[in-house]
Amino acid sequence: MSLLFGLPILIVVLLSFIRQVDQYERGVVFTMGKFSGIRNPGWSLIIPVFQRMMKVDIRVKAVDVPDQEAITKDNIPIRINAVIYFRVNDAAKAVIEVENFYYAVSQLAQTTMRNAVGEVTLDNLLAKKADVSIGIQKVVDRVSDAWGIDVQSVELKDIILPESLKRTIAKVAEADREKQAVIISSEGELAAAENVSKAAEMLARTPGALHLRTLQSINDLSSDQSNTTVWMVPVEALRALEGLAKK
Repeated sequence: MSLLFGLPILIVVLLSFIRQVDQYERGVVFTMGKFSGIRNPGWSLIIPVFQRMMKVDIRVKAVDVPDQEAITKDNIPIRINAVIYFRVNDAAKAVIEVENFYYAVSQLAQTTMRNAVGEVTLDNLLAKKADVSIGIQKVVDRVSDAWGIDVQSVELKDIILPESLKRTIAKVAEADREKQAVIISSEGELAAAENVSKAAEMLARTPGALHLRTLQSINDLSSDQSNTTVWMVPVEALRALEGLAKK
């Protein structure tokens, strides 16, 4: 009878020693306070009091880096935010080497982002945002490598400019557009003037060309009955007609 009562109790005790590690986790085991190994996905036997296991999620994590005030190399104050993607490569280091790797990576990203912005001008930051992001990613990945962290990418999201600077940029852009429109218009007028000049020279060099052009113009005008044409008769022709009338 005692065996029948003792067996269920033994089973309950043994089950209480079992810990489950999911596929996306790794278990960091400490035996009497010392690191003793990593447990892979599945069931693991952990002896209470003597052993303790901490689970570490090894999936890719996205950390939203909040707005940071920074000053560019050309002394322009801006606000900038980003998102950083990383995963735990070494679960033991992530637990032993840093108190809270999630918070540590976020703080490191904020500091690195401010420093990176201070090394480039605003124009370069806006034009080469991807290059700046890669530079931040390399720095954060190098520092966090000692924590067992693999930083996969950093994406700069929003670059917020002061309102006064936005108005200035808008005015500069508008002035550039007006300048380009004036240049295009003047180039068109120059091309038209060159064509007219070439046509005039050609008409002057060709005998009878001017008269043919005049007749063509008269023909074009007379094709529409609604047009009114004015004929310019030379004075000499009128005098010749007067002489014929006197005879």
